Amino acid sequence: MSTSIIHQDDFSEITQLITSARQRAVQAVNTTLIELYWQVGQTISHKIAQAEWGDGVVAQLAEHLARTQPGLRGFTRPNLFRMRQFYETYQADVIVSPLVRQLPWTHNIIILNQSKRPEEREFYLRLAIRERWSKRELERQFKTALFERTVLNPVKVTPLVTQIHPDALSIFKDSYLVEFLDLPESHAEADLQRGLLQRLKDFLIELGRDFCFLGSEYPLQVGGRDFALDLLFFHRGLNCLVAIELKVGRFEPEYLGKLGFYLEALDRDAKKPHEQPAIGVLLCASKDDEVVEYALSRSLSPALIAEYQTQLPDKALLQAKLHEFYLQNAPDEDAEA
Repeated sequence: MSTSIIHQDDFSEITQLITSARQRAVQAVNTTLIELYWQVGQTISHKIAQAEWGDGVVAQLAEHLARTQPGLRGFTRPNLFRMRQFYETYQADVIVSPLVRQLPWTHNIIILNQSKRPEEREFYLRLAIRERWSKRELERQFKTALFERTVLNPVKVTPLVTQIHPDALSIFKDSYLVEFLDLPESHAEADLQRGLLQRLKDFLIELGRDFCFLGSEYPLQVGGRDFALDLLFFHRGLNCLVAIELKVGRFEPEYLGKLGFYLEALDRDAKKPHEQPAIGVLLCASKDDEVVEYALSRSLSPALIAEYQTQLPDKALLQAKLHEFYLQNAPDEDAEA
């Protein structure tokens, strides 16, 4: 009997079936565990609310479980109070409560402990699910004050972006944190580009889960001339190429013209028939928002302007600004009356 030689790629279907089954099993275990914590928190909450138990009973419960359930982990007194807080925080929110079951308990605790507002909790819950952040990645997003930055500085795009790619507003950011590059205050564009390539995994996490790297100094030939695009990505959700041009200085309006030229070349010579038009990102060290607004309003290319930041922001300052923002935008009770 002859034995044919099978390439390992031919086994990919079976490998994918196994991987998918394992992922479903892990998710099923996690959902069951979160549901258990929810029910325990619900029971404790109701008994304390109905004066059947005092707070001191929770410590007795923890001791009882440790004694009668050997090997049981996670049911200490602090964790039991966290389960109660977990239930009481989300039990009245029919929109958000299903989300918590899609994340591990450690992720839920990080979001619960570090979020100041209900909308902040929902923000991080949805992004953690979409981006599949690890515990470390989720903690980093809190350190970068992603919620505060997103609310205070929404992404700025040309009108064509909202027409062609309406989902782009929830995918791109107004600023990107690259503190992991350890760049000196004075650095060249080559230093920035080289650092991003060396720490590509970290940069892809900062960009978002659906970004796929295609190349640096991506060659574009137009007429008899050769051009090179700094970084080229593909976004699976938007189904389009994403061109990123790096600028170590402040944004200047003339940069948009060159980026638009690159996007036209990509759409004509690189875009596949089933793909959407390319999006361009000018990633600058700084920008004047009024200059950006003027430049973007008349641009005919699907592009956006964003900053890169080499240091973590002052989160306390951003939280203070966010508090002021909410006060200014709070409903006027006198006017409503």
